[in-house]
Amino acid sequence: MANYIHVPPGSPEVPKLNVTVADQEEQRCREGALSLLQHLRPHWDPQEVTLQLFTDGITNKLIGCYVGNTMEDVVLVRIYGNKTELLVDRDEEVKSFRVLQAHGCAPQLYCTFNNGLCYEFIQGEALDPKHVCNPAIFRFLSDIPSPQVLQEEMTWMKEILSNLGSPVVLCHNDLLCKNIIYNEKQGDVQFIDYEYSGYNYLAYDIGNHFNEFAGVSDVDYSLYPDRELQGQWLRSYLEAYKEYKGFGTEVTEKEVEILFIQVNQFALASHFFWGLWALIQAKYSTIEFDFLGYAIVRFNQYFKMKPEVTALKVPE
Repeated sequence: MANYIHVPPGSPEVPKLNVTVADQEEQRCREGALSLLQHLRPHWDPQEVTLQLFTDGITNKLIGCYVGNTMEDVVLVRIYGNKTELLVDRDEEVKSFRVLQAHGCAPQLYCTFNNGLCYEFIQGEALDPKHVCNPAIFRFLSDIPSPQVLQEEMTWMKEILSNLGSPVVLCHNDLLCKNIIYNEKQGDVQFIDYEYSGYNYLAYDIGNHFNEFAGVSDVDYSLYPDRELQGQWLRSYLEAYKEYKGFGTEVTEKEVEILFIQVNQFALASHFFWGLWALIQAKYSTIEFDFLGYAIVRFNQYFKMKPEVTALKVPE
């Protein structure tokens, strides 16, 4: 195999220990592993070290070494199979390991030894065929904006949206369809579930409601209200608002247009909030729902809508 792999300058050197670990007899295997741990974990008491066999395949043997019961710090000892170097270039393997480690894509490589290497144990679950078909897994986090991008967008929204002139009112903040109850007999609607309610910009609550037209479980943003429907909705809202305030019911086209712009730009903040919410839920929730997939959907819609709605200009 050609030597195409180049380790980035400044990458830490990997110690090579003159130790051979037997892969057949259990006692000799333990002695070899403890010799490695004298260098890698000198503070560990050899009498307290547990060796757990993870794999015993025809290519490699993998042993986890740790102390205590929690397995918080585990050193993996991988013993090469006999004569596998006839097919595998071990020097290139170490180079690949170091390159990936330098870019945060591999566990820490602690050392190599005469017939193997030692590296960091990664907490988690090894996948099986049913896992690799799960969109929440095969999407990984590449579809999630980086923390830097999220911070930049947050700063941008604070600057732009806070200057749109939308009044701060008591908002529901979660007006999805199922939180609105229509009583046909009485001809009215009521809102339920107030766990996210609080003071917020008026235009946010409406923009968030419009986003919820797309649904939650099977999100379809083709259902987002078009300009005509929004115009009818916003005019009705302003008429009711003015009547309640005692200002009459006359609403101008300019007032509708201004609210239309505010609502659609604040809809971005709604996507952003629920995207962050879904990321937190993906980490901690025990509910069976594809929170990571939902976060990706909301952030994608945020960046899709942003150029269109920021191009809207408030009428003179």
